[in-house]
Amino acid sequence: MNGKKMRTLFLSTLQLSACTFGGGFIIIPLMRKKFVEELHWIDEQEMLDLTAIAQSSPGAIAVNASILVGYHVAGVAGALLTVLGAVLPPLVIISVISMFYAAFRDNVIVNMAMTGMTAGVAAVICDVVCTMGKTVIQQHRVLPVAVMVLSFIAAYFFDVNIILIIVICGVVGALDTIRQSHRRKETGLA
Repeated sequence: MNGKKMRTLFLSTLQLSACTFGGGFIIIPLMRKKFVEELHWIDEQEMLDLTAIAQSSPGAIAVNASILVGYHVAGVAGALLTVLGAVLPPLVIISVISMFYAAFRDNVIVNMAMTGMTAGVAAVICDVVCTMGKTVIQQHRVLPVAVMVLSFIAAYFFDVNIILIIVICGVVGALDTIRQSHRRKETGLA
C-alpha cells in the first residue's frame, strides 16, 4: 500500500470526523460520498454492507465504520489509521470542552447553536435513510425490502428490542446468503 493512499485514507477520516456533528449516522453518508463517489475505493453495495456491519457491531458506529472502511481499503494498517483519524478529533474537542464545561453549559449562544445542529442532524439522518433505503429497494429483491419494513414496524410500533431485531435480521441475512450460494452452485454460476 503506497504512502499517498495511506495518507489520503487517514486525512479523509480525520476530516470527516472533525467536521461531523451528530454521531455515527451522520458520518456514514459522508464516508459514502468520499470513499464511494469521490475516491472510488468502495462500491455502493460494499458500503451498504459495511454500514450494516458497523451498525450491528458493539461500539460507536463512526468508529466501527471507519475501522471497516480502513480494513477494506488497506488491511490492518488502514484500519489502525482510520480508527486514529476517527477518534482523534472528538478526543481533542471533548478534552477542550471539558475544561470549559461550566462556561459552555450556561451560554445562551451555545445552547441555540446546539438546538440548530439538532435540526440539521435530523435532516442528515433522513437523507441516510432515503439514500440507503433506495439502494436496497433498487435491488429488486423482495426479502431485503420485507426485512427493512418489518424491522421498522417491529421497532416503531411494537417497541421490540433493537438487539433482537438485529439478531433476527442477521440470521435471515445469513440464511438468505446460504440459500443464494446453494442456488448458484446448482445452476453452475459459482
